[in-house]
Amino acid sequence: MAKKRSSHNPYSFPIFSIVYTLHMSNLRIRPFHAVHPTTSDATRVASAPYDVVNRAEAKDIGQANEDSFMHVVRSEIDLADEVPPYDGSVYLKAKENYERLREIGALVKDKQPSLYLYRQCMGDHHQVGLVACCHVDDYNNNLIRKHEKTRQIKEDDRTNHVLGINANSGPVFLTYRGTTAIDEIIVEEMNKRPMFHFKAEDGVTHTGWRIENEEALLEASNEINLAYVADGHHRSASAARAAAALQAKNPDHDGSEEYNWFLTVLFPANQLHVLPYNRIVFDLHGNTPEEFLIKAQSVCTVEKTDNPSPSESGACCVYLGKAQGWHKLVFKDIVQDDPIASLDVDLLQQRILTPLLGIGDPRSDTRIDFVGGIRGTDELESRVDEGNASIAFSMYHTTIEQLLNVADAGLIMPPKSTWFEPKLRSGLFVHELT
Repeated sequence: MAKKRSSHNPYSFPIFSIVYTLHMSNLRIRPFHAVHPTTSDATRVASAPYDVVNRAEAKDIGQANEDSFMHVVRSEIDLADEVPPYDGSVYLKAKENYERLREIGALVKDKQPSLYLYRQCMGDHHQVGLVACCHVDDYNNNLIRKHEKTRQIKEDDRTNHVLGINANSGPVFLTYRGTTAIDEIIVEEMNKRPMFHFKAEDGVTHTGWRIENEEALLEASNEINLAYVADGHHRSASAARAAAALQAKNPDHDGSEEYNWFLTVLFPANQLHVLPYNRIVFDLHGNTPEEFLIKAQSVCTVEKTDNPSPSESGACCVYLGKAQGWHKLVFKDIVQDDPIASLDVDLLQQRILTPLLGIGDPRSDTRIDFVGGIRGTDELESRVDEGNASIAFSMYHTTIEQLLNVADAGLIMPPKSTWFEPKLRSGLFVHELT
């Protein structure tokens, strides 16, 4: 056990100096009083984000480490198994667990508002993000653009969680079109002493810095006109909803309150690593494997392949079991200037999944499941070979430019279009609302 250590409504708002915010026509970025682990506790406190583990996996993590931030983001692991994950007691427990980490000194709050850097290294891939607060108005007014719909139950859950602990417990993963000026300042800041540096159990190395040349970085960030939600649509939506709820409860609300800001990490788009989001379907909708491949020829060219991963956009690979092996499907007559219809996941949905396999809305159809690309194609083969699926689709990854184009057009991507790696750890940076 750790020991006690020493130490969607628009709002009006005041115009801050450059140290606190950006020009009003641009994305607003603000330093904040971060709550974070002590240097020695970072590796112990930081946890996987709430939405990449199931309840059983989260419980195993929590049982192995009583100071893991998993006890905050998935606090149902500390309640009886029969307690529903969205029960009111879950959010009370999250508050209790968060306050415990604060009380024992495993999490400390900076006395001065700051900006921070957060670097992740996964093998040869490196990405460095700016940790700061963004304004909920910029989310509501589409200066922070979205490309996915949210599910009401998950949005409700995260809103209740924010209000329950009075904090943003996990950052929203934003991206922007990078600039040389920002990159140069960030490189210089990374030569200084870090706040934390550790390798997590998944092999990803995490390093954080408190930015010293804050004013220069804020000045350079004037070039960021727009940001895009890469990962964290439910977290950003819940932050805006929580702010609206707190505004409604505050008769003296004037827009300057801390709850109008939410926790983000902004990564330049050219640094991001996107993996495919693969699909499995549990039955062939009355087709035999041979019949499915024959029908697919009406919309694709179909050929046997030894490579289970497509090497270019406009194609996918399909696995029907050991007898059939892998086949490559190349879609015909793609409308390249349509930001949605040209997406591989939409081509698969509109030309294969719906007409040939009877999959309706993939958000609600129980006959389809999604497998993150981090698990590889071996996972797809095992699902089919072990009888847990009848067919698997290995996709080409959606590109960052496709994501930005969809968001700029005000459109919504099909569900499960992107899988970003590495994932942001929870508990390294927390933003309290008061």
